[in-house]
Amino acid sequence: MSYTTKRRTFLKGSLAATTAIALPMRAMADDTLKMGVVLPSPEADVGWSHTLMDGVRTVQEAYGDKIEVTVLENIAEGPDADRIANGLVADGNTVLLLGSFGYQNGGVQIAKRRRDVSIIHASGFLTEPNFAPFTAKYWQGTYLMGMAAASLSQSKKLGCVGAFAIPELITSINAFMLGAKSVDPEIEMSVVWVNSWFDPASEQDAAKALISQGADVIFSNAQDTPSVIAVAEEAGVYAWNLNSSMKSYAPSKYLGVVGTDWGPHFKRLVDAHVAGEFPGENFWLGMEDDIVYTADWNPDIPADIVASIEARQAEIQAGTFDVFKGPLTDQAGAERVADGVTMTDDEILSMDWHVTGVTTPLPS
Repeated sequence: MSYTTKRRTFLKGSLAATTAIALPMRAMADDTLKMGVVLPSPEADVGWSHTLMDGVRTVQEAYGDKIEVTVLENIAEGPDADRIANGLVADGNTVLLLGSFGYQNGGVQIAKRRRDVSIIHASGFLTEPNFAPFTAKYWQGTYLMGMAAASLSQSKKLGCVGAFAIPELITSINAFMLGAKSVDPEIEMSVVWVNSWFDPASEQDAAKALISQGADVIFSNAQDTPSVIAVAEEAGVYAWNLNSSMKSYAPSKYLGVVGTDWGPHFKRLVDAHVAGEFPGENFWLGMEDDIVYTADWNPDIPADIVASIEARQAEIQAGTFDVFKGPLTDQAGAERVADGVTMTDDEILSMDWHVTGVTTPLPS
């Protein structure tokens, strides 16, 4: 089966964005679907953008030569991304995949102006009849990783290198902490925010700083490079990450991955666009949807903890265990969720506080 992909990679900057729009595109037959993909980082062989492109390839394999995909990589959030997305629409792309939270506002404006264009948006919360955000329930898997981390930590200190302090990543950290404390109530976590989706040097520095402070399990939270994982392997501490496996970069100290498979979801939405039935709603997908999964567990994890993790995962998949069920207190000791109360989806999606055990304050 054949299909066409056009790939353009640019340095971040307005000149690159302008150039992207100006480049000519080959005219396609009327019955060929044109799909534009905007990514916040290079696809590479691991990470968020790589995982998104795995999902796009599922669509390409299904549609063959009836689809043309244009991929634009390493696009800065803000005006650059807005101009590039508008350029894709002007070039005839009627399906857009916007792969970053910061592309939301520009994408919504396109959706309002062009109801014939369907937009699949990563990690947002706004909707239009033709604008559908999607988010993974990473916290289902990060809770399990916390259980494993606590069983292996000798220092009782965990570390996290986070991209941006947005609810999606805050919930992943909080669930990781809750899972860890379910095994070791005395364990703590420090967080370093690098304020970038793709900054290998800053990611490495953050990981080294956490390790120097005694952290012996590191969470690479939404990094699009294996920088954190590789630093941890070299230092002899465990590390794990989101989205796609980075085991090859840490053959001995890789704790595991909380992965995502977006292929089926992307195909359903593209099929719906073709049928004229695109659902403008917010998709929040997890283990019960076969989107979130765990893999590559380290063999050092004790057998009894492995059994506990497997049992807990089965409960999460069955809907009989809620990660964010009270009592939950924040890092200042204030009760945030009462005993027996489960946080609503809206409360989880807007979480802006850390649970007890996370010692680093959130950025103001």
